[in-house]
Amino acid sequence: MVRRLNRLTTERSAMIILFLLIFAMASRVSVDTDLWWHLRSGQTSAETGQLIYPDPFSHTFTDVVHWNHSALVDLLLYAIWRHAGFTGITVATAIAAVAGMSFLFITCRGSAYPRAFLIVLGAATAAVFWSPRPQMLSFLFASVLLWILRDLKYNRRDRLLWILPLQMIWCNAHGGFIIGYLLIGAFVFGEVLNSKFAASGSPLPPQHIRKLLLLSAASIPLLALNPLGGRAYAVPFNTISMPELGRYIQEWQSPDFGQTRAWGFVILLALVLATMCCGKRNLDFTEWLLVCGSAAMGLLAARNLALFAIVAVPVASDHLDDILQSRGWVIPFRDFESPIRAVINLCLIILVSVAVGARLRYLLSADSINAGLKSTLPVDAVEQLDSLELQGNMFNSYNWGGYLMFHAPQYPVFIDGRSDLYRSFLDEYYRIATARDGWRQALDRWRIGFAVIETNSGLAEALASDQTWITAYQDPLASIFLRRIPLSNG
Repeated sequence: MVRRLNRLTTERSAMIILFLLIFAMASRVSVDTDLWWHLRSGQTSAETGQLIYPDPFSHTFTDVVHWNHSALVDLLLYAIWRHAGFTGITVATAIAAVAGMSFLFITCRGSAYPRAFLIVLGAATAAVFWSPRPQMLSFLFASVLLWILRDLKYNRRDRLLWILPLQMIWCNAHGGFIIGYLLIGAFVFGEVLNSKFAASGSPLPPQHIRKLLLLSAASIPLLALNPLGGRAYAVPFNTISMPELGRYIQEWQSPDFGQTRAWGFVILLALVLATMCCGKRNLDFTEWLLVCGSAAMGLLAARNLALFAIVAVPVASDHLDDILQSRGWVIPFRDFESPIRAVINLCLIILVSVAVGARLRYLLSADSINAGLKSTLPVDAVEQLDSLELQGNMFNSYNWGGYLMFHAPQYPVFIDGRSDLYRSFLDEYYRIATARDGWRQALDRWRIGFAVIETNSGLAEALASDQTWITAYQDPLASIFLRRIPLSNG
């Protein structure tokens, strides 16, 4: 027992504390508005036994089949919610984040402390992406795949067979499975260039490149083992081809560098480029393709910042370790610690664990959850709906559609976060939401009798000054408007 405790060195203790803190960072009351439509979708699948079905949630796309590529994960999310509520959802999200960062840590090279610093910076960059949605599995699977590829490149350990089940499971979890093929493509192309121009110190042997290509090709037919069948192949391309995403959806727009949450990306980008340029290692095309490609994706859409963190952290660790080694600035790793220090390390771990547990308990208290939800969602407004005399169909904020689907299912929504279902209909929504030309006629055409929208929105201002509408409820966040003149039956 004493000998085992002596293995609790300062370095190992620091790593344990590091991931406890990352768990704490990833544990938060989710205000992600898309969580709710995922839960409603999973609930419907659990109750009906169907994963793919005609849409029963909206009055605008009633009976249109939603080819939900994350139906299995929605079912899992609902099962977690049903049995463990917010606690289960929060812990599951944090576990996925820690698992992804753990694979990044073992992918990195060098001594413990520089790796820990880079992991913290990577977590700060990726944390804007962490939320209880199927895309968390894309974060985890991308980390696993990069670990497989880098382990082959630098350690010649062949785990390429894992690509087959990984890509098949990934495709069943989220449309981001295309990221796997992008990573593989950049890796193969980079290694071919390394071999051709003798750039890298140890380019991947041709037989490994051939095997990687063969297994990647073999994984493609497995993608059809999916509730969507062959339609799964088109999912990422259907998403990318939607210009409406970049126009209207914040996470598909370029990062706002005026916000602090984008600073991690800026610092990590500067660090990885500086270490790659200042280090004395040979030019490596694979590294440059991965870093530049993921950075470009991150600059185009904020949701890709997590992918950049996955790629950049291990590359930065390679070059930073070389720089530190060349200057002799490396703290040697110890296998054993003195008994007194080991006990101190254990006490520190226990202390941090208790603090993390206390934070989680406070975070998941009823008061904290309600405060978090009410800061971004129309909680109080939804509670008022049944007390009002409502007629006609509902118009609602895009961001609140999922919440209304789950907490007020008796009122079919106008729109919600399932952008792959609504596609070009987003233009119709935003014309009404911003009170642009023709918005009154659009409300009449969709027979809208009441609206649940943001109090400070353009439409709220327009309805408040329109004689045919009255304000039935209003708080600083949400307003409910009713038609003063009943809709005709025509």
